[in-house]
Amino acid sequence: MNYYTIAPSPLGEMTLQANDEGILGIWFTTQTTRPDDLGQEDANHPVLGLALTQLNEYFSGKRTQFDLPIAAKGTAFQMQVWQALTTIPYGETWSYQELANTIGNPKAVRAVGLANGKNPVSIVVPCHRVIGKNGKLTGYAGGIERKQWLLERESNQGR
Repeated sequence: MNYYTIAPSPLGEMTLQANDEGILGIWFTTQTTRPDDLGQEDANHPVLGLALTQLNEYFSGKRTQFDLPIAAKGTAFQMQVWQALTTIPYGETWSYQELANTIGNPKAVRAVGLANGKNPVSIVVPCHRVIGKNGKLTGYAGGIERKQWLLERESNQGR
């Protein structure tokens, strides 16, 4: 069974979805990648409660790393990319090329970009930390303005 809740954030409402194994997704309400069927609404589900606590700590500057069980579904390649995203240090950015190199597949830059864009767990799996090779902000399912806000917040918080 899947459970969800909708919560406020400094960047607008977020929808969090989980099952008993972990977080399935965290989306801003404007993201088109959010599924239509979220399951049963339950703000008191323990995984959702833990995620809300950690997200609030992140937004208040008290948390730089997340310690949440992730149960997101994707292809083996997507999951490999999403796992690599979790190794990007807080306050840093990587290019898509660096991410492709990290997974041991330097020629897969485009595929890495596509997998990055399908990441269902915003902020916790920090796809916002991936930028173009030229240093420019590139697509973010939550919106470029949110990506910029997150990166500025992290770089201003220090490490």
